[in-house]
Amino acid sequence: MEDIKDSSVKRFCSKNLLVILGFSFILAVIALIAVGLTQNKPLPENVKYGIVLDAGSSHTSLYIYKWPAEKENDTGVVYQIEECKVQGPGISKYAQKIQEIGVYLTECMRRAKQVIPKSQHQETPVYLGATAGMRLLRMESEKLADQVLDAVTKSLSSYPFDFQGAKIITGEEEGAYGWITVNYLLGKFTQKLGWFNLIIEENGQETFGALDLGGASTQITFVPQDDIESPANALQFRLYGKDYSVYTHSFLCYGKDQALWQKLAKDIQESSNGTLQDPCFHPGYEKKVNISDLYNNPCTKRFEKTLSFKQFQIQGTGNYQQCQQSILGIFNTSDCPYSQCSFNGIFLPPIRGKFQAFSAFYYVMNFFNLTSEKVSQEKAIDVMEKFCSKPWVEVKTTFDRIKEKYLSEYCFSGAYILSLLLHGYHFTAENWANTRFKEKIRNTDAGWSLGYMLNLTNLIPAEQPFSTPLSHSIYVFLMVLFSLILVAVLIIGFIVFHTPSCFWKDVV
Repeated sequence: MEDIKDSSVKRFCSKNLLVILGFSFILAVIALIAVGLTQNKPLPENVKYGIVLDAGSSHTSLYIYKWPAEKENDTGVVYQIEECKVQGPGISKYAQKIQEIGVYLTECMRRAKQVIPKSQHQETPVYLGATAGMRLLRMESEKLADQVLDAVTKSLSSYPFDFQGAKIITGEEEGAYGWITVNYLLGKFTQKLGWFNLIIEENGQETFGALDLGGASTQITFVPQDDIESPANALQFRLYGKDYSVYTHSFLCYGKDQALWQKLAKDIQESSNGTLQDPCFHPGYEKKVNISDLYNNPCTKRFEKTLSFKQFQIQGTGNYQQCQQSILGIFNTSDCPYSQCSFNGIFLPPIRGKFQAFSAFYYVMNFFNLTSEKVSQEKAIDVMEKFCSKPWVEVKTTFDRIKEKYLSEYCFSGAYILSLLLHGYHFTAENWANTRFKEKIRNTDAGWSLGYMLNLTNLIPAEQPFSTPLSHSIYVFLMVLFSLILVAVLIIGFIVFHTPSCFWKDVV
């Protein structure tokens, strides 16, 4: 009787074990298929490249970008692999020596040929965007500006890449592309996705504002809280399925180099003997400037005046507070047709959110060692005051590796940045604390060039794309886990049904 009972128990357990093993086998197979389908990670990686030349007012830089072709619509996948600074000034300075432009670009274009595999040369797009230096040249002579662009086009077309053209981008484009670059690299445009593209957590952090400072212009771009009163400063973007109403403005002639020329043109009007006592230069510093050079510039035309001398001498006095007062003279704050303005009658919404400040903002503040997040507004002013008051001889000795032309202008540049932010843009202590001075974000230069390429190559979609939700390490772990479960189920099943005597034993 007990033998019959034991046999019934064994048959019952055997049948249930069959169900359990079968169910486990099906689950493991489904899990493997699900992970494989959601990951969809083809190997080997198929990469693409892109080249952008940033033709600024003072210099030209070439950037090479790389991205996996199968992830073109993901965010943050395009990254910089090379930067080459072209030796020489900005391309606008070649207006009277067009024949030299070909040689000017040669070294960096050769470098691009070395970095990018030869098999991908013909499919790699090349873009050149010229900024404020060329905008100023076009204001002086559209013919000369066209000749420079034609020479650049001829030179870049001779290389084995897919040259897409050279153009002068507007100040608004420069500001907008810089904003796109910053937020693309920081991953602010997309939502976090779970399996099967279900939204599990929204990227709650707001976009960053962008502050760009060049030699001839400066840009401010951010998403304001309220409506933008000036249509000329409003841009609408739809990126990854979300709409953005962005404020941007580019102040031509208010890059740090042109701002200095404006200040000199304004201040020299008060001199009667050809000597300018300038608080923005160190005590003991002297430099001669030709009046023809001073007024041969669209940015200084409003200050042009007939003077009794053809040359004047700058004599530094080194006083930060006086320097700042002199700088504020180039900002016209007397007239504002809107509820709030920055300067020169330009609408500016209330500043909000966090900002990334790059290009010359970073280079100047980095010189003063003021890029740390912990540096207060008061600390920055104190550092500037002490530096500007130092004798020129001492400054030259301390920073003997920096060219005198650049070193002599750091006092002015530092005072100008603080004047622009605090008085031009009305930054409060809180706004200052929310501003980060950055050269690179995730090893890629902050600036308009990446945003420019992303736009022209359609690498940022209007709608949210399907993106791979798993990292490669998690993908491998899950595949191995479910594979082991599947193998274990098969082994147990084999032992149970093919060698039952080894599995079932009489219990004494």
